[in-house]
Amino acid sequence: MSHTTAPASGRTSSTEESAPPPRLVLLFGALMMVMLLAALSQTILSTALPTMVGELGGVDHMSWVITAYILASTVMMPVYGRISDLLGRKPILLAAVVLFIAGSVIGAAAQSMSLLIAARVVQGLGGGGLMILSQAAIADVVPARERGKYMGVMGAVFAVASVAGPLLGGWLTEGPGWRWAFIINIPLGILAFTAVAVFLRIPRPERAKSLNLDYLGMVLLASATTTLILVCTWGGQQYDWLSPQILGLALFTVLAAGAFVVTESKVKDPVIPLSLFADRNFTLTTVAGLMVGIVMFGALGYMPTYIQMAKGVDATTAGLLMTPMMGSLLVTSVISGQIVSKTGRYKFFPLVGMVITGLGLWLTSTMTAADPIWKLCLFIAIFGAGIGLSMQILVLIVQNSFPNRVVGTATASSNFFRQVGATVGSAVVGSVFVTRLHDLLAERMPPAAANAPVSANSLTPGAVQGLPDALRIPVIDSYNDALLPIFLFMVPLTIIALVLLFFVEEKPLATQIDREVYAPKDDEPAADAASDAKLHGADPAVSDPSSATVKPESDQRSVSTRP
Repeated sequence: MSHTTAPASGRTSSTEESAPPPRLVLLFGALMMVMLLAALSQTILSTALPTMVGELGGVDHMSWVITAYILASTVMMPVYGRISDLLGRKPILLAAVVLFIAGSVIGAAAQSMSLLIAARVVQGLGGGGLMILSQAAIADVVPARERGKYMGVMGAVFAVASVAGPLLGGWLTEGPGWRWAFIINIPLGILAFTAVAVFLRIPRPERAKSLNLDYLGMVLLASATTTLILVCTWGGQQYDWLSPQILGLALFTVLAAGAFVVTESKVKDPVIPLSLFADRNFTLTTVAGLMVGIVMFGALGYMPTYIQMAKGVDATTAGLLMTPMMGSLLVTSVISGQIVSKTGRYKFFPLVGMVITGLGLWLTSTMTAADPIWKLCLFIAIFGAGIGLSMQILVLIVQNSFPNRVVGTATASSNFFRQVGATVGSAVVGSVFVTRLHDLLAERMPPAAANAPVSANSLTPGAVQGLPDALRIPVIDSYNDALLPIFLFMVPLTIIALVLLFFVEEKPLATQIDREVYAPKDDEPAADAASDAKLHGADPAVSDPSSATVKPESDQRSVSTRP
């Protein structure tokens, strides 16, 4: 099945004059608020986590506070995308915000680790839709040619949240208490809900006589994703990579994934239509996005820990030292988006982005523990610049490859694979890092350490700085040599992504929203034909384009090419 932004025979694009710029600005502000909720939820607990689990007596289950959210949000991404294409963006986005607020309320009131983990699951069930549906909603109201500058700013939200989240979480934990890391989401969520309810006005798809949701596909996708993430999270840490538990989970992942592919090829409304992969741009950018996810989160996950241990700074300072990377990501994301909107050219940016990302990884891998902090800041800033040139442009390429009726599904599916890559990257890098650190410490610690054992499990930044040089220097060197060389092994992933993106076809960016209206078949009412066609993605063959049924002008919806 081929997709294109150009109107096909038998369909017309309905258009109206323009949405008032003030309303579009307010709508964009509302979507930015939703994106901020999604971004902060992934970072704000990082500095609050030790205090949270300490008070609730659940240090042994600390990883599940993070894993529970990742699992729930990742699994829900393609589900939200598909359902929003079938039922409309607005009600599903509002439902996602409500779920996220509910999870925040439960988390704020949690008196046990089990309730805290349950709260994170509920938050994830809502959070999985916040980012996806915000990106899809922009595609509903802004043509692809103008969308670059909006997507660039949305990408910048994550750069800001990556720095602001840990700082805010630390400040709240040391001030009013860690529960405020959840409480703060409630007024922000209510504000986002109200703004979306008032300002998001887009056509809803006509309902079919019956809605055939792909329940089996959803269950199989959730099962395969869950076991894959557990393999990556537990492998090499809680269980050995070749243990029966990990091998069993890996086997189940393969079987569930195979069953999912078979199911998607047979059901009427698949949660991830296999026809998406018939589009070359979607396949190439999705695989490249997976590589970007592995590289970005693999590099980010343990960098603050490395900075604290190797440079002897506290958690807040370590977060501030990540600012150059996030600042460069923010700048390149916004500037590239502006240029794309002005020129309509976009293929150049992710290609250059992959080169710069690979360069940043290589430079960082050459660092030694004795190098000054400014050099590390410079190298990670180069890395961030490459990510900023790539991340949101890949989403734009995906959205530009499909008509509006499936843009939510396409956006969610692409982001789903990138999130899986992020999880795999952070988990695998973490496992390799910890293993190498144990080996290096055992090899390098002097005999004097035998009377006062030093292990990776008992080290803290403060404890390391208090050690005598005979012990401190080997520890710092071990952290450096355990983590940074891994960055070099991620460079080939950027090369693979670069090669894939080279074959992306630079299709012209659409200058209007493709709202399709279909002609009825000879034996069915026009409304039923349009509803069925929009719901199931079929392009009814119409020999005479003039026979296509178009809604009256007063009922047509679209946006201007320049908001």
